[in-house]
Amino acid sequence: MQNQLNERFKQSLNHLKTNGYFPSVRQFSKTIEVHPQCISDITTGKREVNLDILNKAIQAYDLNPEYIFFGEGPILKSEINQVEENIDSPILAVVTEQSGRELIVHVPYAAQAGYIDQMHDQEYLGELPSFSLPDARFQYGTHRCFDVAGDSMEPVLFNGEQVICEFVEPDAWQNIKSNYVYVVATTSGLVVKRIENRIKSDGSIILRSDNSFYEGVSLDIAQVKEIWRVTYKLSPFLGSPSNLRNGLNQEMDSLRNTIAGQGEMIQSLNSTIEKLLRQSRKEVYSAR
Repeated sequence: MQNQLNERFKQSLNHLKTNGYFPSVRQFSKTIEVHPQCISDITTGKREVNLDILNKAIQAYDLNPEYIFFGEGPILKSEINQVEENIDSPILAVVTEQSGRELIVHVPYAAQAGYIDQMHDQEYLGELPSFSLPDARFQYGTHRCFDVAGDSMEPVLFNGEQVICEFVEPDAWQNIKSNYVYVVATTSGLVVKRIENRIKSDGSIILRSDNSFYEGVSLDIAQVKEIWRVTYKLSPFLGSPSNLRNGLNQEMDSLRNTIAGQGEMIQSLNSTIEKLLRQSRKEVYSAR
């Protein structure tokens, strides 16, 4: 029992620190008024956690006592309601091979409008293109492929590319890391953006573009239907580096020739102007 308490306490510390509740063990110790060395000894297994420390941590950081003492439920009490809200959420529809292995469903741009209303429809997903990839990471979990449209994520993602994404479970949305790129399915459509996570502070996420022309947009989490974390992108093949260099060299040579021709033209024009000026001066002197 004591070993389990120690382990769950350490897991709680890691969870709190990962989610920015405190920057260091020293700060945690200061908040619950316990010597930092005591907490350090607990995390390294030199000392066992006691009820006084547990009670102080529960009160100071909103830890879930059910998790601490019995290993039941989420680590934080604030996460309990979200877990309960997602119990009745629709089951994620997937497409599989006969062997049961999940395939990666491709949602082309033309199908994205219909995807919002039919994302949980097994028959609809089965009609979309699907494929598999050999990388080991695609053998587990649920992955989906989406077309990139527009220039809002340039220069990282370009119009016409595809992104392969990993499904983020709704009960993990609060722990989404800010500044990563996600595909977000909202009540009004699909977007590919960087996310600034403000779910814990005000129940929203900020959708940001890499193209500075576009401003960030605040979105209430209630408007979000699915979130997919971008892990890979598929880009058109543009030829070998040597061909690219040759093409660039040809363009540079053409530009040099153009500049040289313009330089000769300017020089000739200057000569003509000088001749006209000299002729004009002679005529002025002759008239005197």
